[in-house]
Amino acid sequence: MTTPMRLLRRLVREGPSDAPGPLVDALGRVGLVGYGLVHLLVAWLALQIARGHQAAPADTDGAVGAIGRSPGGVVVLVIVAIGLVAFALWQLTAAAIGFRWVSGGERFRKRFGAVSKSIAVIAMAVIVIDYLTGQVGGVTVDTLAAAVLAAPAGRILLGLAAVIILVIAGGMVYTGVRRTFMGDLDVRRLPRATRRAIEVVGAVGTLARALALAVVGLLAGTAAFMADPARAGGLDAALRALGSTALGTSLLVVVAVGFGAYGVYCVVDAGTRRA
Repeated sequence: MTTPMRLLRRLVREGPSDAPGPLVDALGRVGLVGYGLVHLLVAWLALQIARGHQAAPADTDGAVGAIGRSPGGVVVLVIVAIGLVAFALWQLTAAAIGFRWVSGGERFRKRFGAVSKSIAVIAMAVIVIDYLTGQVGGVTVDTLAAAVLAAPAGRILLGLAAVIILVIAGGMVYTGVRRTFMGDLDVRRLPRATRRAIEVVGAVGTLARALALAVVGLLAGTAAFMADPARAGGLDAALRALGSTALGTSLLVVVAVGFGAYGVYCVVDAGTRRA
């Protein structure tokens, strides 16, 4: 009798990666390219904020809207949504039975990272699907924070969410500094200079995203402490908060460049990922 786990392992063996089969692998790589495209657009929108222009929000919603309004954009978003869901399935499979080339604590960290990544891409897929179905703007970070605060022990729940976000950001810092993401790629046949370039853009992009996510966590923590949902905010609020610091525009430009670097890394990731 074939158990679900045996079937899953057989599907993984049939594909070139930890994805459950060649079709999910191929669609997941398409999703990674779309994920990178969104990060590149977020970087561009953040640069517009740095220049003082009132552009669309520098977050996934703003980037998805920019794609959707372009010629053929709706078709692109449909493909991206399918790819993102496939990549999330790929990462959940990797979290369950993947990363066989490492063991112990390193395997645990990679599997935890795969779960985190699946949540991130599913969240982006939901935003894309909401745009395609005309439901953009239905739920915002502050309205979600307000709903949490209104629940029993709401301040504790929102504070716990802030801690989890900060822990994930800390894990991303570890990944960026140690460049552990390179272990997920098959770059053995690439020239050394190319591998080094991938390391640089991946590290810069991961650290920039960690910084932005940490600010989101701090905003959520402040909202919990002050019992004020208006103090919570997503990526756009985090980038604008960074822009209002003493380093101001310079820091915002650095983070925007980092997001652009991560977008480039996602394209490379799509072509070389094995986990």
